[in-house]
Amino acid sequence: MTVYREEEFLLLSGLQHFSFCRRQWALIHIEQQWAENLRTVEGEIMHQRAHNADLSEMRDGVLYTRGMQVFSRTLGMSGACDVVEFHPAPDGIPLQGREGLYLPVPVEYKKGRPKEGDADRLQLCGQAICLEEMLACSIPQGYLYYGETRRRETVPFTGELRTAVTTMAEEIHRLYSRQYTPKVRPSKSCNACSLKDLCLPKLARKGSAAAYIRARLEEVTPCENC
Repeated sequence: MTVYREEEFLLLSGLQHFSFCRRQWALIHIEQQWAENLRTVEGEIMHQRAHNADLSEMRDGVLYTRGMQVFSRTLGMSGACDVVEFHPAPDGIPLQGREGLYLPVPVEYKKGRPKEGDADRLQLCGQAICLEEMLACSIPQGYLYYGETRRRETVPFTGELRTAVTTMAEEIHRLYSRQYTPKVRPSKSCNACSLKDLCLPKLARKGSAAAYIRARLEEVTPCENC
């Protein structure tokens, strides 16, 4: 099992980006490119409250913490959880300054509605793996809260989901060490991506860059007086 040093840690949010589109992940995390659209701005507004550490509170016996920093040496990743709820549980862990035992449960906030793919679930499971390593506990499930539906989706952290996170983290580290940006694979998801004007997925349908340049040169009519 690989154990990463702190200086090798990559952003935990990369799991969601990588699952959605490997090229999007590389543009953001390798090339440090970013662009906003309405979706990203609305999502950022939602996360501002979720990441406000000053809003930690106790309600009905459950401790709510926001913006908790987490990391995993086996994944080689670090980041922040939107919300971590600590529920009273006999198989939980002790918390400093509080009586009883508590089980941590990560909650990730998303602007839209549940997606077909596992991108959001992978990110949430990555948070749980970080919490398990840091707090020496076992977390069976977490929640995804979607702004459009205003409902939570329960996400069981199955063995298959955990394996997918671990495998994806290994692939992310390999590509990052090579500083490799994958080629674009156009899909219907490209229209919703804030980086489409940087990625230029339409050019992929025109063939190679060399072919594109040749086609443009052929369009130029030679000047008779040259």
